[in-house]
Amino acid sequence: MLDPTAVFFHEVQLEFKPLYEWAFGERIAHPETTARAESILRALREDERGYRILAPKEVPLGAIRQLHNYNLLTLYTTAAGLPRDQTFYPSVFPKSEQARPDPTNIQHAGCFCFDSGTPLNAMTLEAASWSAACAREAAVALRRQQLPLVYSLSRPPGHHATRKLFGGYSYFNNAAIAARYLRRHGRVAILDIDFHHGNGTQRIFYRDPKVLFVSIHGDPRDYYPYFSGYSNECGAGQGEGFNLNLPLPGHCDGPSYMEVLDRHAIPTIQNFGPDYLVISAGHDTYAQDPVGHFALEEPDFFELGERLGRLGLPTLVVQEGGYASDQLGGLVHLYLEGMRQGVGRPPLKHMI
Repeated sequence: MLDPTAVFFHEVQLEFKPLYEWAFGERIAHPETTARAESILRALREDERGYRILAPKEVPLGAIRQLHNYNLLTLYTTAAGLPRDQTFYPSVFPKSEQARPDPTNIQHAGCFCFDSGTPLNAMTLEAASWSAACAREAAVALRRQQLPLVYSLSRPPGHHATRKLFGGYSYFNNAAIAARYLRRHGRVAILDIDFHHGNGTQRIFYRDPKVLFVSIHGDPRDYYPYFSGYSNECGAGQGEGFNLNLPLPGHCDGPSYMEVLDRHAIPTIQNFGPDYLVISAGHDTYAQDPVGHFALEEPDFFELGERLGRLGLPTLVVQEGGYASDQLGGLVHLYLEGMRQGVGRPPLKHMI
């Protein structure tokens, strides 16, 4: 029987409260609410034998600077000076040749952002920093304590953030920060199972032969982020061949999803032979998710977790999307329980 799985979370992550976003010209309630993390915390706290919730240490500034441009940090610091009741939404996105962006001027935020749904306020920097700290601390625990499985309740999420740009509700790329740490100690595979392609993670490691990036996501011809996630994006330079995108049509159900996982994603990871596995775990593939457009049901999340647990790799699960807040805690618990059940079991025959 596995020891309780370590869960990293800091209460300050609940202090960041986006109010709304602009989507297709309409102002809507922002999906990335504190209710998401609160739902997950409730579900995991109810299972005291299975999970231990731990506060991370503060993330070293150098760990963020390794992956993110200094201008991003400066911009978030500028936003920290906003009044607590004020939120800034980038709405002007000049082409680079048209502007000399100044990250100390909040009005220039659009130069460092790629959508209008990712706001800045006084708590953005602190919440995003603790979200990144959870992922990095989980990676440290995974390696130093030689654990089979750890979970980072990262909120806000991170897989859309690039070195120079924020967007997609992402400010720092939590999974990439964790993978960068683990990369110093071996080969790392990143599997992104969020409904939306992890454009930021792909871009960060696109030329890196020591980091394999595999993503199963909604077809970007129809779904965000639109400009990234196509099957012909295979890496570049020394990283060519170490990037695999598996775009799927909307309304993909559990059996179809598992077929792609078993036939393409898992064999690619096994052939790469990683020392560590980082999973960007979005649960917006759920049939009732208001943002995603797949049709996975609750039992599918347990099955997905069990299959990945059977890979037998030291695994860090980093929370990404999932916006059906009432059900999210249960979905995360099912997924993690599947992973816990899979650990120590041999891979299924069709996965070898």
